[in-house]
Amino acid sequence: MGDEKETPEKRRERLRQEELKRNPTSNLNDSSHRAHHGSLVDLVGGMGWKGTGALLILIAVGFLIFLLFFR
Repeated sequence: MGDEKETPEKRRERLRQEELKRNPTSNLNDSSHRAHHGSLVDLVGGMGWKGTGALLILIAVGFLIFLLFFR
């Protein structure tokens, strides 16, 4: 009954923790990589939909500028 009020971020984290408990050694390389470079899931999950939209627009504008100057 508590699952209906669970936020998407908490659900993602709960599922991640359950996966680590079931299979702790398979994610060792992935975990090491995330520790050094961060995770896109964590970045987007923490920003919300407005921040994600702004990030996508920024990437698109940067790509267009790159095409204009370096083509």
